Amino acid sequence: MDTDLKRSGPCALVIFGAAGDLTRRLLFPALCNLAQEQLLPEEFAVVGLAHTALSADELNEQLRASLRDGPGGSSVSPAVVQWLTSRLHYIQADFSDRAAFVRLAGLLADLDAECGTGGNYLFYLATAPEAFLEITRQLADVGLLAEDGGRWRRVVVEKPFGTDLASARELNRELTKVAAEQQIYRIDHYLGKETVQNIMVLRFANGIFEPVWNRRYIEHVEITVAETAGVEKRGGYYDHTGALRDMVPNHLLQVLCLTAMEPPSSLSPSALRGEQVKVLEAAPPLSPRDCRSCVVRAQYEAGTVTGTPVPGYRQEPRVAPASTTETYVALKLAIDNWRWAGVPFYLRTGKRLAARTTEVVIQFRQAPLTLFRNAAVTLPEANRLVVRIQPEEGISLDFAAKVPGPRVVVSPVAMRFCYSDYFGLTGRTGYETLLYDAMTGDVSLFKRGDMIEASWAVIEPVLQAWRENPDGLGFYPAGSEGPAAADDVMRQDGHQWTPLGKEAEITGSQPV
Repeated sequence: MDTDLKRSGPCALVIFGAAGDLTRRLLFPALCNLAQEQLLPEEFAVVGLAHTALSADELNEQLRASLRDGPGGSSVSPAVVQWLTSRLHYIQADFSDRAAFVRLAGLLADLDAECGTGGNYLFYLATAPEAFLEITRQLADVGLLAEDGGRWRRVVVEKPFGTDLASARELNRELTKVAAEQQIYRIDHYLGKETVQNIMVLRFANGIFEPVWNRRYIEHVEITVAETAGVEKRGGYYDHTGALRDMVPNHLLQVLCLTAMEPPSSLSPSALRGEQVKVLEAAPPLSPRDCRSCVVRAQYEAGTVTGTPVPGYRQEPRVAPASTTETYVALKLAIDNWRWAGVPFYLRTGKRLAARTTEVVIQFRQAPLTLFRNAAVTLPEANRLVVRIQPEEGISLDFAAKVPGPRVVVSPVAMRFCYSDYFGLTGRTGYETLLYDAMTGDVSLFKRGDMIEASWAVIEPVLQAWRENPDGLGFYPAGSEGPAAADDVMRQDGHQWTPLGKEAEITGSQPV
């Protein structure tokens, strides 16, 4: 993170679901990284709540284990770990029990006196979605969301935010009955990733890119989020959610917004988020015919991933034996505005695929080929800009060059920028920036209610089409590139997907 940043002000962080996977894998390591970078205040405390019976020592051990198993643990000093665990408290709680929230209010009042946290509280809902509203109502009921005397109270809500457009609207409506919009921080951890944030810098801080970032020069855009992992221990949740709901209205559409948005008038949160909403509002609704020809859903079967045999989705724990839940989805969207008219945006995401990769591919239009028209060779490929978000964060630009020698031999080459090479970026979870911003009140990387609803509006026609026609689920072997039908989505436009996890081919030079 920026070394010029100052410590956040006094506050207490309250984590609902403190015994869960999200807290262990991501939140605890992120807190340790913030402490290591001296961005947490001295007047700081953490309170964990969960249904599980834990002692304070057991919770401390969970934090230490998260560093041993997670990213960046080796870079955190023992003194920092000791500093953080000394500020860690735990309450076993039923989130529907008002008495638990009364105990929480009492503990927070004690911490204000003992640690100087100043009555500033950040409530992080790392729980199942059905608990979001109950917890927020209980907090309001015992006065923990009341802001007065300069104190702030904020609620961080994880995804999924609703299951469709109607439920997202209902959740927004009910949350804003007990908390002000400016108190609600709807989080998408992809926005904490450096490369995602760098999309704006790449576009708007470089004079060579912004002039060509439009329909005149760009042929199409691909956004991919591919995973080699299966559903693991989340079968019960995932079987009621699926790839479309789990990934598209949040991660993929958020990346699409940053890729396609107009230059904001400033870096203020309202300007940034306003331009992103405009992108979503410019996406024409998919017709039933579009949902048949431009949307693919499929489920993984047994196969081999990175050399290891894995079961099919229906054989995973807590998954229905005849489940029709999709683990892969690909779709084509349009952005119907002046900049992007006629440029297709292809989105795909899936589990148990050939490689783990998240990337944005900007495929530029082919240059005039007059010089090569009469050559009996393969014509030079169009330029391609690839923004890689994970696992290795970086940017590459593919272009044609002449191979040294007396003859004109054209070969594709690539310029590559890797974050770890330039900035030593290691051991980040993506939550460091988001936690720090929530503590300091910067909402730039969090979603407004209208952004959430606009995202669901984009995929609502697909959900409706699937409800009306539940058939059409395809299958693909685990460890593959995905279902063959996904290739047809691009092939009908004369395009093809970038191979998963592979750099552009830079072999096979052709003489002319």
